[in-house]
Amino acid sequence: MNQETAAPENQHDGHIPHFSVRLSPTPRGARLARLLSEQQLRTWGLPLEAPTQIVAELAANAATHGRVPGRDFQLLLYVAGGTLRIEVTDTRGDRLPRLTTPAEDGESGRGLLLVAALADRWGVTEGRHPRKTVWAEVSTRPTASRSVPPRPAPPRPGDRRPGRGRGQYLP
Repeated sequence: MNQETAAPENQHDGHIPHFSVRLSPTPRGARLARLLSEQQLRTWGLPLEAPTQIVAELAANAATHGRVPGRDFQLLLYVAGGTLRIEVTDTRGDRLPRLTTPAEDGESGRGLLLVAALADRWGVTEGRHPRKTVWAEVSTRPTASRSVPPRPAPPRPGDRRPGRGRGQYLP
């Protein structure tokens, strides 16, 4: 065992704090995802601003671009090894998000740009057809006490990292 994996902050007791809920793919469901996430993060004593904004953007995208009548989207939050992972799963696996350049006068297309700016990492995992999961990770460790920059978490099976640019969903 190397010193990095033996460090106390990398050990856990087997309990991974998590929160999961299924919501309707509507503006009301997206708003509820943000509110429930904010409450859960507060309960865990975690920072609110960036993670709550990420949830709001990913849930709004699920309600707008991932909507299939009669099928909910799922929000999952969990903390492992000093990282909060936010996952939003919808049933439009045929519509993968990509960062692109939005029109200057456009009223949409900036949500994923915001997610990319606020998250330490983000990407898309294609699930069992017809699902996809858009995820983002945010460090929960205070930045002032870091002496060494954190190493990014290894990708999970099926994770894909979108290209750089500006955001919108493409058919």
